[in-house]
Amino acid sequence: MNDQQETGRPGDREFGKRLGIVVALFSIFIVAIIGMLLSIQVVNAGKYHQKAAKQYERVVTERAQRGAILDRHSRMLAESIESISFYADPVIVRNTPLFDKNGKPVKFRKSNKQKTYDNSGAVATLFSRYLGSDRSVCLQQLSRHKGVAVLGRKIPVAKALPLMQLMQKKIPGVWYDRQQQRYYLNVAAQVIGSIGSASSEIWGSSGLELQLDKELRGRDGTRIFQRSATGIRYPSPDAEQQDAIKGNTVQLTIDGNIQSIVEDELAKAVNTFNADAASSIVMDVRTGEILAMANNPSFDLNQRSTWTRQNSRNRAVTEMYEPGSTFKLVMAAGATEVLHRKADDKVFANNGVMPIYNLKIRDHEPYGTITFREAIMFSSNIVAAKTAMEIGREQFNAYTRNFGFGKRTGVGLVGEAPGLVRQLSHWDRTTLPWMGYGYQVMATPLQTLQAYAAIANDGDLMKPYIIKRVTDADGQVVRECSPEKVRRVVSAETARYLGKEYFKAVVDSGTAKNAAVPGVTVAGKTGTARRAAGGSYANPVYVSSFVGYFPVETPRYAIIVIVENPKTAYYAATVAAPVFSGIASRIIACSEEMQKNLAIRSTERSLLDSIVTVVVPELRGFKGRDAQRLLKWLNLEMDYSGDFDGVVVRQSIAPGSRVVNKKVIRVALALQNINRKSP
Repeated sequence: MNDQQETGRPGDREFGKRLGIVVALFSIFIVAIIGMLLSIQVVNAGKYHQKAAKQYERVVTERAQRGAILDRHSRMLAESIESISFYADPVIVRNTPLFDKNGKPVKFRKSNKQKTYDNSGAVATLFSRYLGSDRSVCLQQLSRHKGVAVLGRKIPVAKALPLMQLMQKKIPGVWYDRQQQRYYLNVAAQVIGSIGSASSEIWGSSGLELQLDKELRGRDGTRIFQRSATGIRYPSPDAEQQDAIKGNTVQLTIDGNIQSIVEDELAKAVNTFNADAASSIVMDVRTGEILAMANNPSFDLNQRSTWTRQNSRNRAVTEMYEPGSTFKLVMAAGATEVLHRKADDKVFANNGVMPIYNLKIRDHEPYGTITFREAIMFSSNIVAAKTAMEIGREQFNAYTRNFGFGKRTGVGLVGEAPGLVRQLSHWDRTTLPWMGYGYQVMATPLQTLQAYAAIANDGDLMKPYIIKRVTDADGQVVRECSPEKVRRVVSAETARYLGKEYFKAVVDSGTAKNAAVPGVTVAGKTGTARRAAGGSYANPVYVSSFVGYFPVETPRYAIIVIVENPKTAYYAATVAAPVFSGIASRIIACSEEMQKNLAIRSTERSLLDSIVTVVVPELRGFKGRDAQRLLKWLNLEMDYSGDFDGVVVRQSIAPGSRVVNKKVIRVALALQNINRKSP
């Protein structure tokens, strides 16, 4: 028995060892499983959650609609409209039966005992047929093994409509998104500016589009979709969906009609005089509102390829120039209030030449003894220089700065130049006489206009502004601008005296006869200034300008016209003054209020209608409301038949045709059951 016990012990020990090894291995296995579970569910939970989400979730950014830019009458100057982009999941397209090679629905087929569903060729054929795209490019996109295939991007609604209707049949793996596309009325290009884009994101790149980008952009929304085992995507029921919030709407003080008139007149002037450039501003003298701000050359806001750094410059606020004789306003104001000079006082013009400090100041005519009124009427540089020296450095400097020269106006546009007026301590002995007739001082067109508008406004200098108000998506006013008086520069009596005795005489009998407007009294001043070319006046470049306001009795509008380097003529009387007259005449023709106040009936209305024409847009595919709004932007009217909630299927005038303002475009509308497809 003892032998049995002794022989059994080694067996037990062997069994125990084996059992221990098994238990140890099992324990290690359990620990490994627990460790792996901890790693997956605790330590790396976020990582694996993201991987899983990628397989069945997709986050789609819903771009916010960019805010609109309106003119003072709520006419659209810039707005984002819808375009359509088509996408596909190549894997689903290649593994789902739907079309044969002709694009017709087919039943399930078998080939070599294998299910063959590849639909890429049929889908590529459809998109090539309806969108005119390259079939081989579509096939290349659909051959991808992962990611999303792009079958068409930013397609106009009218062109995309047939495919959108076809997709009501639920083509597996293919969907479309609605995107925002910026559309412009195409006026005030340098003021409104342009946009840039990457993918579906849009941002401002110049002008107000850049300056107000944060307010116009709005807030993007997000949509989270889940995908079922069959590949169908649907909104995630548990995820928080964030709606996009439309950008703010910006209303300008610009009047679209007046802006169009100014741009048309500038284009004609540049062409007539073979000029390098031109700019003009129209201001309401009572409020400081900018009614028009135009520059030439310009660019097409709807064609990004026409934009260049040169033609995108807003010269009306960024360019500084020596104003020449238009600056004689400062001299005349100082002479009236400091020297108490009257219009009939006699002055001596040195017979056309005045030696001073080894230099000479010349007049274009050899005037002798003349009245002070005549000196301003015929723009005597000699009388202006002598009068400035009589006023004195300190007081002449004070009037210059009180009129706003040497400081930004605060109009609220990016890139505004401050002009240049030397500090009094840096004046030399030639500064004062030369400033008397507009040299050794730099000004922007807006500064010069602001100064004359102050005279028109009984001596009150108003702050110019171009942004009227900003409202949010709910129509609530975010901020609003209102008329702001900067200071009084001269007394009301002086302002009226200057206007009636001097600047009205310039137009009636002086150098600016060509600025006259039939039936309306005009006050203003010409300026023909030389600009140094290559640092020298040996081969000068001329800048012709005219600034004035009307009607003199109850001033309403002030206008400045600048023409740079005209080649066929250079005197402002010949170049800039007629442009002013053309602009003013047509403004009166467009303003019923002005016609009523002036008790006239202008024949310019028929001229305006014959000149200002617009191109009829493509309307097919637009909803009735959108088509009506688009035509309203273009100053056209719409008459329709059918259901207003439908889309345009026919239009009476072919797209691309040019018609006059207020032309009625007749359209036929039909209901279409088009629903947005989820990605």
